[in-house]
Amino acid sequence: MNASSGGSSASADRRARALLTRIAEPDRELSKHVVSDGAVRAVKGLRDGTLKVRNALHWQARVAGARPERDLEAARACGARFVVPGDDEWPSALDDLADLDDEYASVPYGLWVRGDLDLRAVFARSVAIVGARASTAYGEYVAAEFALGAAERGWTVVSGGAYGIDGAAHRGAISGGGVTVAVLACGVDVAYPRGHSALIERVAAAGLVISEWPPGCAPMRHRFLVRNRVIAALTAGTVVVEAASRSGSLSTANRARDLGRHVMSVPGPITATMSAGTNALLKQPWASCVTSAADVIELVGAIGDDLAPPPEVPQDPRDDLDPVSRRVLDAVPVRMAVGPARIASAAGVEIRQVTRCLGALAARGLVMGTDSGWRLPPKPTGPRGGP
Repeated sequence: MNASSGGSSASADRRARALLTRIAEPDRELSKHVVSDGAVRAVKGLRDGTLKVRNALHWQARVAGARPERDLEAARACGARFVVPGDDEWPSALDDLADLDDEYASVPYGLWVRGDLDLRAVFARSVAIVGARASTAYGEYVAAEFALGAAERGWTVVSGGAYGIDGAAHRGAISGGGVTVAVLACGVDVAYPRGHSALIERVAAAGLVISEWPPGCAPMRHRFLVRNRVIAALTAGTVVVEAASRSGSLSTANRARDLGRHVMSVPGPITATMSAGTNALLKQPWASCVTSAADVIELVGAIGDDLAPPPEVPQDPRDDLDPVSRRVLDAVPVRMAVGPARIASAAGVEIRQVTRCLGALAARGLVMGTDSGWRLPPKPTGPRGGP
């Protein structure tokens, strides 16, 4: 095949895939035909009625009115492009969607992408942070902190652009000077929700806004669940921060599990409705509990390179005492001073050892000597009226 015919073939495939994003929802049967026979043949089969798939008649009725060139021009007008399998920046992780065992087990026909960054490169180190729209202050704080921590470590933060946890995740990543991606259930030129129009613009400037649906497409209820599989597939793992029992974000977690990605959940109060789903998720053997961005990156990162630092444990002066000194210290009273003999009797330690230990404990400020014996030093108090 010469260069001219190769370019023409690629252009025809791109137009056919753009047309499919306009007339057909993501569909398992149709996607298989596109993968095996090519998009051009799939569209021809829809036009002439020879493609035998479940929704063929419905999609066939839409073919005549589809104008892929107009959609491609609308994308250029809003600073977007159409990326298809075979392009250098196509994320191969999306090909795993063909292995899902449900009606949405379909590789996207293509992705409409707004933003200047390379699509494939952006998802090389990426994690999804999703959760409830009706989130609490706790959930939004956690999402923002996790996203900030991930961004500072060079990870792309992916979410759905919605109110609540999604918005907090995008803002956290941007505040950390990192890359964030919004995967929409509408066209990349459609601000949904409208209250996030400014945020979507900031996301496009700091990362990417992507969708399976062409410019101008309005959001539909079922499309949110459909797009969740793309979020799960594109990322190394999904963190659910807050979710009620029937939250759509749990579908993203389930897709991530089915795709062999990491699934992580943030625990919340057992009395909180918005934590019912995340707490239930933690009961599953395939979900991990995370309480910091470092926990997340340790799970999704490279073995040995992205380890979380050990948790900080408050130091106690008693921690490095030997067993005998600890027993002696436990036997020293708080309010009244007693002699070494009383302490030896209470501790079950020879008086000679008690005398030696008391000197060492006093040097560390753990006990104090008085005219009448030994006692614990008084605890420091706060300012008058304080705790």
